[in-house]
Amino acid sequence: MKTVAMQLLLLCCSVLALACQDNPKKQVQGMDGISIIDKEDVKTHVIGKEVQLVDVRTAEEFAAGHIGHAVNYNIIDSQTFLKQIERLDKNKPVYLYCKMGGRSNRAALLLKENGFTEIYDYSGGYNNWVIEN
Repeated sequence: MKTVAMQLLLLCCSVLALACQDNPKKQVQGMDGISIIDKEDVKTHVIGKEVQLVDVRTAEEFAAGHIGHAVNYNIIDSQTFLKQIERLDKNKPVYLYCKMGGRSNRAALLLKENGFTEIYDYSGGYNNWVIEN
């Protein structure tokens, strides 16, 4: 009986461990067209490429440092943000980031609502970007 219980416990722990692993390109649950990406994805698919990279932090945060050739569209000012995203091509990928992932997630949802079809959310954000590997 103890052996069966131990095996069951081991199986449960294994399932939980696998479920908690990071998948860098997993889809945000229930949101087709929005993908969560990590630092390696940004390095591979964004840096040095002609992509639409949007930093959704404040102008002050952007001035203190940003990723690559990003443009700064502050999500906190939602009316201006909605006007600024009109400059983007809805049929090309858009990469978003903020400080830690909260604001970029909100921006991704707004882009989706406004007809963008391929959205990548760097959920680690600028804080993750400046951490040395």
